[in-house]
Amino acid sequence: MEDYDGQVEEEVSDIVLVDQALEGQVGAFDTLVLRYQRRLYSVIYNMTSNHDDTNDLLMEVFHKSYCNLSKYKKNSSFYTWIYRVAVNHTLNFIQKNKKRRKDMSLNDLSMDDTMEREFADEGTLTGEKHAELDDLKNKLNECLQKLSEEHRTVVVLYDIDGMSHGDIAKVLKCSEGTVRSRLHYAHKNLQKLLDGYLRKEL
Repeated sequence: MEDYDGQVEEEVSDIVLVDQALEGQVGAFDTLVLRYQRRLYSVIYNMTSNHDDTNDLLMEVFHKSYCNLSKYKKNSSFYTWIYRVAVNHTLNFIQKNKKRRKDMSLNDLSMDDTMEREFADEGTLTGEKHAELDDLKNKLNECLQKLSEEHRTVVVLYDIDGMSHGDIAKVLKCSEGTVRSRLHYAHKNLQKLLDGYLRKEL
């Protein structure tokens, strides 16, 4: 890979990049941003369902991470540390904007590119099937936003981002048992919400 100095070398570890950033090498933190921005964007977006909010929050998360880099303890991975910053910052935003979120229409909700690819190659669908798929995607996202913040968070991290139970536990600072319990109830709630929708369509 090409590093921030333009030289080709093996991928530098997160820990090394953190040390270099703390020494004043801003380019090292830029490398960390490039390494994590796509996945963090997906997590934040699927918790907020708003692209404008996601862009703002992502910038704030990286700024906050950079300003607090000296607080990062190397006994845990940087990966889980920055995810914790992103999740906590997003949850705080959601709590402060609950009223506005209740007023959001379906036009404000749309899946991000990561989730769309999980459904199908839409280029092979008929017009009718394309409309049905759009409707289902909107409904899935609407149901996701109806979950409590803690349940939505574990669904996004586990089902969408693909994070392990152990890493989710580190991000949320809880036990793996708690993560599994939240996932169980979140999946049950999603199933009920979607079951009601699917019955109406029959």
